[in-house]
Amino acid sequence: MKMKKKSTAISSPPVGPAKRNLHQPNNLARTDTYEISGLLSSLREVIKTARQQVMHAVDVVQVQTCWTVGQHIVEFEQGGAARAAYGSRLLSDLAESLTAEFGKGFDDRNLRHMRAFYTLFPNWNALRSELSWTHYRSLLRIDEPDARIWYMNEAADQNWGTRALDRQIGTLYYERLLVSQDRKSLREEAAVKLTALKVTPREFVRDPVMLEFLGLPNTGKLLESRLEDALIENLQSFLLELGKGFAFVARQQRISTESKDFYIDLVFYNYLLKCFVLFDLKTTELAHQDIGQMDMYVRMYDDVRRSPEDNPTVGIILCAQKDKSIVRYSVLHGNEQLFATKYKLILPSEEELRAELVREQRLLEEKMIDGDVEGEQL
Repeated sequence: MKMKKKSTAISSPPVGPAKRNLHQPNNLARTDTYEISGLLSSLREVIKTARQQVMHAVDVVQVQTCWTVGQHIVEFEQGGAARAAYGSRLLSDLAESLTAEFGKGFDDRNLRHMRAFYTLFPNWNALRSELSWTHYRSLLRIDEPDARIWYMNEAADQNWGTRALDRQIGTLYYERLLVSQDRKSLREEAAVKLTALKVTPREFVRDPVMLEFLGLPNTGKLLESRLEDALIENLQSFLLELGKGFAFVARQQRISTESKDFYIDLVFYNYLLKCFVLFDLKTTELAHQDIGQMDMYVRMYDDVRRSPEDNPTVGIILCAQKDKSIVRYSVLHGNEQLFATKYKLILPSEEELRAELVREQRLLEEKMIDGDVEGEQL
């Protein structure tokens, strides 16, 4: 993300359409309406593209300015005991002068952000130019360096807006992703770094799935049809929660045998896994009948819908609660095609969510010790 100097020379404009002779019969007044419409559409695209480029350039310059301001402050503070004596007065004195000249964007609070920005991201070339200053301010809240870098790259690669980034940070998306992977995969990923690893469905299953964006009450009986409607109405947010590669296919999709029709609540396709992903919604606690039903759906879908180019279908039961004994002593155990995951309608506190992740991590470690998860034993 090096800033390159651009030439100040003005290049020649692109050659436009040939000028018409207005004295000829085929003058502008007689130009076909379709041609005018096409010209107008082209001009709109030119203007929109130019405005987007200007906005992006402004974002890049703002990020560079904040980083450079932070760099100067940090280097000044590290300039010896005499400068260190300024202590906490330094930022307040700077803010007083800068806000008087340049506005409140350089107040004490923002200067602290800029100093932290340079401290946490000292390598300018490692920053992502796709992100705005608001993105980076959100990233400053993350204490764990690996998580901070992961969120930065993911926000840039997935084109997350600032609201999307804030939500993913608030729901501990990175931590939940780590819990979903076994330790062997994590060690291999760290060792080979840029070498692509085989992607498995287990890595794409979140537990729990956060559905606070639906705005549904967390008390009383919830109908499965109401949950399904809410997910469809908030499909973009649901796709964001599911993670990479998901595309919506259908709701209540029918699959048929010779004698009976069945309807699958939600069907997605994941282009990274190269497989269909079926969702069965359960607003009650997971029951063994639910597992058997999803097992049947997956087998039927593989038989009647899956093409030879697709990987085996994955089935996910999205339920309000699940008993780990039912999971352990059913076909879900050790299965790479069937999964059960809880949903939450309200966002728990960070402490509650971390406790939930610790429990899931312990379960994963127990499975690895028992040899239930593929990979080396601890």
